[in-house]
Amino acid sequence: MTDQHHLVFLGGLHRSGTTPLARALASHPEVAGLTGTGVTEDEGHHLQGVYPKLRNYGGVGRFANAEGAHLTEASPLITPQNGDRLLAAWRPYWDMTRPYLLEKSPQNLIMGRYLQQQFPNSSLVVLIRHPVIVSLATQKWMPAVVSRRGHLRVALAGLVAHWFRAHETLTQDATFLRRLHVLRYEDLIANPVDELAKIQRFLGLETPIPNDSIQPGKSTQYADTWASMRSGGPLVRRRRREIERRFGQRAALYGYDISDPAARNEWLFEAA
Repeated sequence: MTDQHHLVFLGGLHRSGTTPLARALASHPEVAGLTGTGVTEDEGHHLQGVYPKLRNYGGVGRFANAEGAHLTEASPLITPQNGDRLLAAWRPYWDMTRPYLLEKSPQNLIMGRYLQQQFPNSSLVVLIRHPVIVSLATQKWMPAVVSRRGHLRVALAGLVAHWFRAHETLTQDATFLRRLHVLRYEDLIANPVDELAKIQRFLGLETPIPNDSIQPGKSTQYADTWASMRSGGPLVRRRRREIERRFGQRAALYGYDISDPAARNEWLFEAA
Protein backbone atom coordinates (compact mmCIF):
# COMPACT_ATOMS: atom_id res chain seq x y z
CA MET A 1 0.00 0.00 0.00
CA THR A 2 1.23 3.48 -0.84
CA ASP A 3 0.16 7.04 -0.08
CA GLN A 4 -1.88 6.90 -3.31
CA HIS A 5 -4.24 4.32 -1.83
CA HIS A 6 -7.35 5.07 0.23
CA LEU A 7 -8.76 2.31 2.46
CA VAL A 8 -12.55 1.99 2.51
CA PHE A 9 -14.14 -0.21 5.17
CA LEU A 10 -17.72 -1.38 4.68
CA GLY A 11 -19.75 -2.66 7.63
CA GLY A 12 -23.25 -3.79 8.48
CA LEU A 13 -24.94 -6.69 10.19
CA HIS A 14 -25.42 -9.93 8.32
CA ARG A 15 -28.41 -9.75 5.96
CA SER A 16 -28.21 -5.95 5.77
CA GLY A 17 -27.30 -5.84 2.08
CA THR A 18 -23.58 -5.19 2.37
CA THR A 19 -22.69 -7.86 -0.21
CA PRO A 20 -24.51 -6.23 -3.16
CA LEU A 21 -23.26 -2.82 -2.04
CA ALA A 22 -19.69 -4.14 -1.92
CA ARG A 23 -20.14 -5.54 -5.43
CA ALA A 24 -21.39 -2.18 -6.66
CA LEU A 25 -18.43 -0.36 -5.13
CA ALA A 26 -15.92 -2.93 -6.41
CA SER A 27 -17.32 -2.62 -9.95
CA HIS A 28 -16.16 1.00 -10.02
CA PRO A 29 -12.91 1.41 -11.99
CA GLU A 30 -11.21 3.23 -9.12
CA VAL A 31 -12.14 0.68 -6.42
CA ALA A 32 -10.58 -2.73 -5.71
CA GLY A 33 -12.57 -5.20 -3.64
CA LEU A 34 -11.12 -8.38 -2.17
CA THR A 35 -11.53 -11.16 -4.75
CA GLY A 36 -10.55 -14.80 -5.05
CA THR A 37 -10.03 -15.16 -1.32
CA GLY A 38 -11.81 -18.50 -0.91
CA VAL A 39 -13.52 -17.24 2.26
CA THR A 40 -17.18 -16.45 2.86
CA GLU A 41 -18.31 -13.42 0.85
CA ASP A 42 -14.65 -12.37 0.45
CA GLU A 43 -14.84 -10.77 3.90
CA GLY A 44 -11.52 -9.52 5.16
CA HIS A 45 -11.95 -10.55 8.78
CA HIS A 46 -11.64 -14.21 7.72
CA LEU A 47 -8.19 -13.58 6.24
CA GLN A 48 -6.43 -11.75 9.07
CA GLY A 49 -5.03 -12.80 12.43
CA VAL A 50 -4.77 -9.46 14.23
CA TYR A 51 -8.19 -9.04 15.84
CA PRO A 52 -10.58 -11.82 16.95
CA LYS A 53 -12.99 -13.19 14.37
CA LEU A 54 -16.77 -13.12 14.76
CA ARG A 55 -16.95 -16.69 16.00
CA ASN A 56 -14.90 -15.69 19.04
CA TYR A 57 -17.85 -13.55 20.13
CA GLY A 58 -20.65 -15.98 19.31
CA GLY A 59 -20.91 -15.26 15.60
CA VAL A 60 -24.04 -14.16 13.73
CA GLY A 61 -26.69 -12.48 15.86
CA ARG A 62 -24.48 -12.37 18.94
CA PHE A 63 -21.13 -10.70 18.35
CA ALA A 64 -22.13 -7.10 19.11
CA ASN A 65 -23.30 -8.14 22.58
CA ALA A 66 -19.70 -8.87 23.56
CA GLU A 67 -17.84 -5.88 24.97
CA GLY A 68 -14.59 -7.21 23.55
CA ALA A 69 -15.92 -7.00 20.00
CA HIS A 70 -16.20 -3.21 20.25
CA LEU A 71 -12.71 -2.06 19.35
CA THR A 72 -11.72 1.60 19.74
CA GLU A 73 -8.66 3.82 19.56
CA ALA A 74 -7.73 2.51 23.02
CA SER A 75 -7.17 -1.03 21.74
CA PRO A 76 -3.70 -2.44 22.45
CA LEU A 77 -3.94 -4.09 19.03
CA ILE A 78 -3.16 -0.74 17.40
CA THR A 79 0.50 -0.90 16.43
CA PRO A 80 2.39 -0.20 13.19
CA GLN A 81 3.23 -3.88 13.01
CA ASN A 82 -0.41 -4.92 13.19
CA GLY A 83 -1.34 -2.41 10.53
CA ASP A 84 1.28 -3.99 8.29
CA ARG A 85 -0.04 -7.48 9.13
CA LEU A 86 -3.59 -6.55 8.16
CA LEU A 87 -2.48 -5.06 4.86
CA ALA A 88 -0.28 -8.07 4.15
CA ALA A 89 -3.29 -10.37 4.67
CA TRP A 90 -5.49 -8.39 2.28
CA ARG A 91 -3.02 -7.13 -0.31
CA PRO A 92 -2.82 -10.34 -2.41
CA TYR A 93 -6.57 -10.12 -3.09
CA TRP A 94 -6.73 -6.46 -4.14
CA ASP A 95 -5.95 -4.96 -7.53
CA MET A 96 -3.26 -2.61 -6.29
CA THR A 97 -3.40 -0.53 -9.47
CA ARG A 98 -6.68 0.97 -8.20
CA PRO A 99 -6.51 3.87 -5.73
CA TYR A 100 -9.39 2.80 -3.44
CA LEU A 101 -9.06 -0.49 -1.54
CA LEU A 102 -12.32 -1.92 -0.16
CA GLU A 103 -12.63 -4.33 2.78
CA LYS A 104 -16.07 -5.57 3.83
CA SER A 105 -16.77 -7.29 7.17
CA PRO A 106 -19.88 -7.20 9.42
CA GLN A 107 -18.00 -6.15 12.55
CA ASN A 108 -16.63 -3.02 10.88
CA LEU A 109 -19.95 -1.62 12.07
CA ILE A 110 -18.59 -1.51 15.63
CA MET A 111 -14.86 -1.24 14.89
CA GLY A 112 -14.75 2.15 13.19
CA ARG A 113 -12.77 3.87 15.91
CA TYR A 114 -10.15 1.13 15.89
CA LEU A 115 -9.87 1.12 12.10
CA GLN A 116 -9.61 4.91 12.00
CA GLN A 117 -6.78 4.91 14.51
CA GLN A 118 -4.95 2.07 12.76
CA PHE A 119 -5.48 3.63 9.32
CA PRO A 120 -5.96 7.41 9.88
CA ASN A 121 -6.86 8.30 6.29
CA SER A 122 -9.44 5.53 5.85
CA SER A 123 -13.21 5.88 5.38
CA LEU A 124 -16.05 3.86 6.89
CA VAL A 125 -19.33 3.17 5.07
CA VAL A 126 -22.10 1.48 7.06
CA LEU A 127 -25.32 0.02 5.67
CA ILE A 128 -28.30 -0.54 7.97
CA ARG A 129 -31.61 -2.31 7.37
CA HIS A 130 -34.89 -2.58 9.28
CA PRO A 131 -34.24 -4.44 12.57
CA VAL A 132 -37.11 -6.91 12.21
CA ILE A 133 -36.28 -7.72 8.58
CA VAL A 134 -32.61 -8.33 9.43
CA SER A 135 -33.59 -10.46 12.40
CA LEU A 136 -36.08 -12.58 10.46
CA ALA A 137 -33.54 -13.06 7.67
CA THR A 138 -30.89 -14.07 10.21
CA GLN A 139 -33.19 -16.39 12.15
CA LYS A 140 -33.02 -19.07 9.47
CA TRP A 141 -29.30 -19.43 10.25
CA MET A 142 -30.00 -20.13 13.90
CA PRO A 143 -29.74 -23.75 15.12
CA ALA A 144 -32.93 -25.56 16.09
CA VAL A 145 -31.70 -25.75 19.68
CA VAL A 146 -27.91 -25.58 19.94
CA SER A 147 -25.15 -25.22 17.33
CA ARG A 148 -22.09 -27.42 16.86
CA ARG A 149 -20.10 -24.73 18.67
CA GLY A 150 -22.41 -24.96 21.65
CA HIS A 151 -24.35 -21.75 21.00
CA LEU A 152 -28.01 -21.81 21.93
CA ARG A 153 -30.61 -20.64 19.44
CA VAL A 154 -31.26 -16.90 19.62
CA ALA A 155 -34.97 -16.09 19.59
CA LEU A 156 -36.34 -13.36 17.33
CA ALA A 157 -36.52 -10.82 20.16
CA GLY A 158 -32.89 -11.58 20.99
CA LEU A 159 -31.84 -10.95 17.40
CA VAL A 160 -33.70 -7.63 17.39
CA ALA A 161 -32.00 -6.70 20.68
CA HIS A 162 -28.64 -7.54 19.07
CA TRP A 163 -29.50 -5.21 16.16
CA PHE A 164 -30.03 -2.35 18.59
CA ARG A 165 -26.90 -3.14 20.58
CA ALA A 166 -24.82 -2.98 17.40
CA HIS A 167 -26.38 0.17 15.98
CA GLU A 168 -26.47 2.03 19.26
CA THR A 169 -22.75 1.28 19.58
CA LEU A 170 -22.27 2.79 16.11
CA THR A 171 -24.33 5.82 17.13
CA GLN A 172 -22.13 6.40 20.16
CA ASP A 173 -18.98 5.92 18.08
CA ALA A 174 -20.10 8.31 15.33
CA THR A 175 -18.98 11.44 17.19
CA PHE A 176 -15.41 10.06 17.21
CA LEU A 177 -15.31 9.21 13.50
CA ARG A 178 -14.00 11.72 10.99
CA ARG A 179 -14.87 9.79 7.83
CA LEU A 180 -18.23 8.03 8.28
CA HIS A 181 -21.12 7.61 5.84
CA VAL A 182 -24.24 5.71 6.93
CA LEU A 183 -27.09 4.76 4.62
CA ARG A 184 -30.21 2.63 4.85
CA TYR A 185 -30.76 -0.42 2.68
CA GLU A 186 -34.34 0.64 2.03
CA ASP A 187 -33.20 4.00 0.63
CA LEU A 188 -30.53 2.28 -1.44
CA ILE A 189 -32.92 -0.06 -3.24
CA ALA A 190 -35.56 2.66 -3.64
CA ASN A 191 -33.13 5.23 -5.10
CA PRO A 192 -29.87 3.48 -5.99
CA VAL A 193 -28.64 6.27 -8.26
CA ASP A 194 -29.07 8.93 -5.58
CA GLU A 195 -27.69 6.84 -2.71
CA LEU A 196 -24.67 5.68 -4.69
CA ALA A 197 -24.06 9.27 -5.76
CA LYS A 198 -23.84 10.22 -2.08
CA ILE A 199 -21.19 7.54 -1.56
CA GLN A 200 -19.40 8.73 -4.70
CA ARG A 201 -19.21 12.27 -3.29
CA PHE A 202 -18.22 11.04 0.16
CA LEU A 203 -15.30 9.02 -1.21
CA GLY A 204 -14.37 11.52 -3.91
CA LEU A 205 -14.73 9.09 -6.82
CA GLU A 206 -14.52 10.74 -10.22
CA THR A 207 -17.34 8.83 -11.93
CA PRO A 208 -20.69 7.33 -10.80
CA ILE A 209 -20.83 3.96 -9.04
CA PRO A 210 -22.60 1.31 -11.19
CA ASN A 211 -25.92 0.20 -9.71
CA ASP A 212 -26.41 -3.12 -11.57
CA SER A 213 -25.96 -5.25 -8.42
CA ILE A 214 -28.62 -3.39 -6.42
CA GLN A 215 -31.87 -5.34 -6.73
CA PRO A 216 -35.21 -4.48 -5.03
CA GLY A 217 -37.76 -6.87 -3.57
CA LYS A 218 -35.46 -8.82 -1.25
CA SER A 219 -37.41 -7.93 1.92
CA THR A 220 -40.87 -8.98 0.77
CA GLN A 221 -40.93 -12.47 2.27
CA TYR A 222 -39.73 -11.23 5.64
CA ALA A 223 -42.21 -8.37 5.70
CA ASP A 224 -44.96 -10.90 4.95
CA THR A 225 -43.75 -13.11 7.80
CA TRP A 226 -43.80 -10.17 10.21
CA ALA A 227 -47.29 -9.18 9.07
CA SER A 228 -48.56 -12.74 9.52
CA MET A 229 -47.41 -12.72 13.15
CA ARG A 230 -50.10 -10.14 13.89
CA SER A 231 -52.81 -12.73 13.23
CA GLY A 232 -50.96 -15.91 14.19
CA GLY A 233 -51.44 -18.06 17.26
CA PRO A 234 -51.46 -16.56 20.78
CA LEU A 235 -47.75 -17.17 21.36
CA VAL A 236 -46.76 -15.68 18.00
CA ARG A 237 -48.93 -12.62 18.57
CA ARG A 238 -47.44 -12.15 22.02
CA ARG A 239 -43.90 -12.33 20.63
CA ARG A 240 -44.70 -9.64 18.10
CA ARG A 241 -46.34 -7.36 20.68
CA GLU A 242 -43.34 -7.73 22.97
CA ILE A 243 -40.94 -6.71 20.19
CA GLU A 244 -43.11 -3.70 19.35
CA ARG A 245 -43.27 -2.68 23.01
CA ARG A 246 -39.56 -3.04 23.68
CA PHE A 247 -38.14 -1.57 20.50
CA GLY A 248 -40.72 0.76 18.96
CA GLN A 249 -39.29 4.03 20.28
CA ARG A 250 -35.69 2.99 19.73
CA ALA A 251 -36.42 2.11 16.09
CA ALA A 252 -37.80 5.59 15.44
CA LEU A 253 -34.32 7.06 15.99
CA TYR A 254 -33.24 5.29 12.80
CA GLY A 255 -36.35 6.33 10.89
CA TYR A 256 -37.99 2.92 11.18
CA ASP A 257 -41.49 1.94 12.25
CA ILE A 258 -41.08 -1.34 14.11
CA SER A 259 -44.62 -2.37 13.11
CA ASP A 260 -44.39 -1.43 9.44
CA PRO A 261 -41.10 -2.23 7.66
CA ALA A 262 -42.24 -0.30 4.58
CA ALA A 263 -42.40 3.01 6.46
CA ARG A 264 -39.38 5.32 6.55
CA ASN A 265 -39.08 8.64 8.31
CA GLU A 266 -36.36 11.16 9.12
CA TRP A 267 -33.51 9.56 10.99
CA LEU A 268 -30.39 10.10 13.01
CA PHE A 269 -27.93 10.02 10.11
CA GLU A 270 -30.05 12.01 7.67
CA ALA A 271 -27.32 14.56 7.10
CA ALA A 272 -24.55 11.99 6.69
